[in-house]
Amino acid sequence: MTRLHCLVLLIAIHVVAGEIKNVGWWKNAVFYQIYTPSFKDADNDGVGDLKGITSKLEYLHETGIDAIWLSPIYASPMKDSGYDVSDFRAIHYQYGNAKDFDDLIKKAKELGIKVILEFIPNHTSTEHLWFLKSNIQDKRYADYYIWRNRTVDGKPPNNWLNIYGKSAWECPQYRKDCYLHQFHSNEPELNYNNPHVQVEILDIMRFWLDKGVDGFRINAAAYLFEDENYLDEPLFYFPGVANDGYNSLEHIYTKNQNKSYQLVQNWTNFLRDYADSRNTDEKVLMTEVYADFDNTLNYYKSGVQIPSNFFLITHTNSSSSPREFQNFVLSWMSIYHLKVFQQREVIPNWVTGNSDQKRTATRHPGRSDQMTMLAMILPGVAVTYYGEEIGMVDKSDLSFEDTRDLAGRNAGPNNYKRYSRDPSRTPMQWDNTTNAGFNNGSKPWFPIHQNYVNISLAAQKAANASHYKIYAKLINLKKTRAAIISGTLLIDTLADDKSLVVIRSEKNESIVLVINFSNETVTLNVREHVPSIGQKVTVEVATLESSIKEGSSVNLDKLTLGRNQALVMSTILHEQLTTNNPPNSTSNNGSLLVSSAVCVLVFLAAFLS
Repeated sequence: MTRLHCLVLLIAIHVVAGEIKNVGWWKNAVFYQIYTPSFKDADNDGVGDLKGITSKLEYLHETGIDAIWLSPIYASPMKDSGYDVSDFRAIHYQYGNAKDFDDLIKKAKELGIKVILEFIPNHTSTEHLWFLKSNIQDKRYADYYIWRNRTVDGKPPNNWLNIYGKSAWECPQYRKDCYLHQFHSNEPELNYNNPHVQVEILDIMRFWLDKGVDGFRINAAAYLFEDENYLDEPLFYFPGVANDGYNSLEHIYTKNQNKSYQLVQNWTNFLRDYADSRNTDEKVLMTEVYADFDNTLNYYKSGVQIPSNFFLITHTNSSSSPREFQNFVLSWMSIYHLKVFQQREVIPNWVTGNSDQKRTATRHPGRSDQMTMLAMILPGVAVTYYGEEIGMVDKSDLSFEDTRDLAGRNAGPNNYKRYSRDPSRTPMQWDNTTNAGFNNGSKPWFPIHQNYVNISLAAQKAANASHYKIYAKLINLKKTRAAIISGTLLIDTLADDKSLVVIRSEKNESIVLVINFSNETVTLNVREHVPSIGQKVTVEVATLESSIKEGSSVNLDKLTLGRNQALVMSTILHEQLTTNNPPNSTSNNGSLLVSSAVCVLVFLAAFLS
């Protein structure tokens, strides 16, 4: 029998003595991102709103959603889809008002649904009062933003670029200096070296916490600080990687600065102290950072509960092999083996989609349910984008005239499709009535995908089998099965890298996920990898194309799956999986030598201090 490496990881759930209630409510939770203008239009003005979201909370509750994360709802001139905020304490008029928000919070609390707000602390709109006063050099606000003098020949202070590949400096004709904007020119960067700015942001967080929100998702966390020497960034070159526009520079002075992590840690401390002093449920911080493992580690070290893991989005696609999925999961899970986290609260998270990326069903045609299965069966938090539960796909035929996303608009009519994120932001497809049930007939703010006649929530609820029913069953398993909540994890490839097997085990229970990634039928012997699992298993969830139906009893010694089919099965262990080696007895490379498959054993240990 082959001797391979097995990572034994200890995730400690450390309950701090204090007054915080419901500590760890998020650890096995399902988060659901709502793109506010596209979810549900209650007042029939064509734009989704807070009342619309409130009207659908019952649906989210019955589906099993634990928390909703709302895209920006703040007052905004809407030049960048609401990420250009003009007033952090006001609701954008098209979304409703303060009472509408209070009603949403009240209903969500009645249903036990947490509410997370997307927060944009990196920048504001040029129409924000702070910037208007900073621009006229008001004494109090002069340094709320990053202003730097032009060069002697009148050029921008350095070569820094914004994400659109243009100068990151805007130099008004009526001033001798320029302001920094790593995003659009109407989104000036806040200056966190000014302590007054830090206080302002904490006050804004407190304002929304007092209204009942359960946490924040920090947008653009990597850009919060810049190097104060303002040196030119070096040119970037890597073989095979496009080095035009923004990618032409190595962003060593404008991203992932140490001070950014320190600032985020101040925010996590603030949220903890807020919950502790008011005897409320634990407040959660999520961060949006497309980063490597080292930078992700820094956010965990800063106390962030959910530093978004985008690797299922950025590192996999329709051509990825089972081995690539295995390596990705093993690499990500290795984070939790590090000694720095042995006394820290560190939980994995798996993001399958968001408003900045192509939808799962577009990235993985014919495999969207398989990706959901993987995210739900793996340990930790699962994050879903609205519409993914019914298999919504991108609207790839959007015209340039209908394009709202700045990334697409800035690219122009010939290149907008390459950069626009709008195809994944179309209105939710509730049913097959006018405008897919998004509203009562007014022209939607954004075109609806024409396939709503066939793909809708109502149709999938009525069907015997559907994407939605698979999604809801997976959530139920995630919440009710001990093997998923706190069990060990084994992941391996089968059939010459044609299939992936994921096994979660806890005491006498085991959940087995098998995905056939190939275009041909395969016959697998799953038990040869873990003989302690029983020969017969019961099918809990099957993909729509599967010839094996839910409730069936199948043989793990000889399991046959058709092309792209997947099954989630449950079984009883013949003997409990154990290891004689304590977690601290690993070798220098942090692994143990064991027989059988490459595996990751995740032990969730709770203790009080």
